Amino acid sequence: MDAQSRGRADDIDPADQWVLNPHTGNYELRLDRSTGESPAAARTATAEDSGRRGDARTDSAESPRREVPGQRSRRSSQNGGRGAEASAAAGAGRRKRKAPKARRKKALMWTGGVTAFLVIGTSLGAYLLYERFNGNIDTVDIGKLGNKNVLSDGPMNILIIGTDKRTGKGNDGYGDKDSAGHAETTILLHVAEDRTNATALSIPRDLWTEIPDCETKQPDGSTKVIPGVPGERFNVSLGQEGRDPGCTMQTVEAITGVKPDHFMMVDFNAVKELTTAVDGVEVCMAKAIDDPKSHLKLRKGKSKVAGEQALALLRTRHSFGNESDLDRIKVQQQFLGSMIREMKSNDTLTNPTKLFKLADAATKSLTVDQGIGSANKLMTLAQEIGKVDTKNITFVTVPVKDNPAEPTPITVVVDEPRAEPLFAMVRSDTSLTEVKQKEKAAKSAQAALLKGPKAEPADVRVDVLNGGEIPGAAGATVTWLQNQQGVLKSTNKANAPEKIKKTTLEYAPDQADQARALAGMMGLPATAMKPGTADAEELEAMVLTLGADFKGAGIPITGPAKAPENIQRASADKAVCAQ
Repeated sequence: MDAQSRGRADDIDPADQWVLNPHTGNYELRLDRSTGESPAAARTATAEDSGRRGDARTDSAESPRREVPGQRSRRSSQNGGRGAEASAAAGAGRRKRKAPKARRKKALMWTGGVTAFLVIGTSLGAYLLYERFNGNIDTVDIGKLGNKNVLSDGPMNILIIGTDKRTGKGNDGYGDKDSAGHAETTILLHVAEDRTNATALSIPRDLWTEIPDCETKQPDGSTKVIPGVPGERFNVSLGQEGRDPGCTMQTVEAITGVKPDHFMMVDFNAVKELTTAVDGVEVCMAKAIDDPKSHLKLRKGKSKVAGEQALALLRTRHSFGNESDLDRIKVQQQFLGSMIREMKSNDTLTNPTKLFKLADAATKSLTVDQGIGSANKLMTLAQEIGKVDTKNITFVTVPVKDNPAEPTPITVVVDEPRAEPLFAMVRSDTSLTEVKQKEKAAKSAQAALLKGPKAEPADVRVDVLNGGEIPGAAGATVTWLQNQQGVLKSTNKANAPEKIKKTTLEYAPDQADQARALAGMMGLPATAMKPGTADAEELEAMVLTLGADFKGAGIPITGPAKAPENIQRASADKAVCAQ
């Protein structure tokens, strides 16, 4: 129905802006009613709908007929309304009035549920557009890897991959012309179990690392094992030699010890389309930029970038710092932080047009695993990620150093002393920011279980069970405890009755000194301590059950309580000028 038949244009119900296109069968967003249905079609739809209502009752002069909402008119015209001619004649006497406030508010909430940028966790969804968005999404079968469920009870780890594969118009100047693409920008997004915080861990594309063997699914349904290589750039883990995102997931796990649950992959077009959909992303430059290689030109201070200019900003290596990939990562993190803020701003969340464009662009740009390969699943995942406050999203980069094997270093390797504590924090779900002030007292009480006298290793008596994912973990742990820690009274009790996510140590009150000693050896977090209420019987052993967080004998299960001071990091809620 056009705006003239409803009163002022600014009185249009947002829900009525979605118009069914009879030629495509899809609902389309039409804010300019002059390009929508013709007045004749609108009047026919109104007449048919009002005729249907006329069967139930007859309007009188004292009881003027209410105006029929446009959305109902469209449904009526599809179903074939009755009494069209009579209703059209009677429709002239209708009184125009504004939509009730409650109805407008409800419609705004409905359209406000549509969202877009899945990478950093805003919500997605609009019922009438479900099939459209669902059809936009591409999936890759990664076999047994990842999580087949959308969500898990514990933390979530989502691998975000930006590939340089050329697709779409205007991308001839980027990436290798005939390449299947590389893992050019890779971020491991760890979302805490309680959803209060998230860590976005960037992995340099020029990281020299081992790429493991990986099994890939072929178009005919068969499987093919792509041989690994002992040393190669990280970005070769995708696309090259037939490697799929599952191979990148396995490479990330080998580097960090963190197992990704899902992956999301985007290409160059995603940056251009998403930034255009939100009318640009604000960035800040510490100096004016004029890069002839990327054609990036930006003034000093704040600017808004979108489309080709946004992509040039993320691709340039010659405008910042020492012109390395590590400096480019810093700019990318600052850009993503700004984009997160834009996605969560009221200017975006209350704008139906912007939300539609953003959701449509996001789903068109995404390739994901089958565990999240539908609009409904992505909506569920995005809503979960969206619970994290922007101020508690921390960007960090894997600590690296120049590759010592190269006379003139062009690649980097993991700096183990600095990187391992960071990886351990992610594995143990330890936040890089303080997010739970109100629970400090409860945490302190649990942490107190680790404080106090510790028994001698020879006096520690423990039964070890394997409730994790590493075969033979209980036996390997007992061997390590006996041979390297002097815990001779440790016993391998094989597999636990069921798998558990986190390692636990059950002990009696009079075994607290033994428990503290074992916790120190194993690097157990305070949350692993499970004290009982009754003292142990003679020769009774504590029970250590290894969980999915156990990575190997001698590898601490928990990470540092606080983030290391010597790592590069940034918060998503703070604007920083790129240098």
